[in-house]
Amino acid sequence: MGISIWQLLIVLVIVLLLFGTRKLRNLGSDLGGAIRGFKEALSGADEADREEPKRTERIEAEKTVEPSADGGVQEERPEKPERESL
Repeated sequence: MGISIWQLLIVLVIVLLLFGTRKLRNLGSDLGGAIRGFKEALSGADEADREEPKRTERIEAEKTVEPSADGGVQEERPEKPERESL
């Protein structure tokens, strides 16, 4: 004993009469936009997780080796972190 197709059609007609087609169309597009934004946020988080190791590898590869005054190569100097002012 479930809901028949006729009962669903009656409910749909009542909803159309109460809200009108314009409000329902706006509601549908807003709901679709929200779902699309949610999916993009989820995929963006996944991409950010995959990009994080690549970015750290690139930063480590970009560390420069400074030449010394006598023409030799000095060891790498670790960069000092900038202090935040409170």
